[in-house]
Amino acid sequence: QVQLVESGGGSVQPGGSLRLSCVASGYIDSSYCRAWFRQAPGKGREGVAFIDRYGMTTYADSVRGRFTISRDNALNTLYLQMNSLKPEDAGMYYCAVRAAVGVRCNVPSSWYNYWGQGTQVTVSS
Repeated sequence: QVQLVESGGGSVQPGGSLRLSCVASGYIDSSYCRAWFRQAPGKGREGVAFIDRYGMTTYADSVRGRFTISRDNALNTLYLQMNSLKPEDAGMYYCAVRAAVGVRCNVPSSWYNYWGQGTQVTVSS
């Protein structure tokens, strides 16, 4: 059984940085897509960053240049480095796994199979 556990969320001022981590347990093929989604109150779940088996990354326009997704397959850990944070970046951040091989990673949340419980990010002065 796959379990994903996020950490690293918190409260920062605009312009600050956070690094989120997501540790996976159970079998996750290194070929699977990994991603970070976020959800603000009253809004749908939005894809923030995606990484495929080759390490190729895709970002939402709103975070490109500020966020970096990376993975350490040996540690079964996914990361999201978030810099220059803005108030609109606030929300619950979830890591996710799409348990399929040879598929697109930059897809809506409904295509992802496994989810963590989320970690809260607050950005305010």
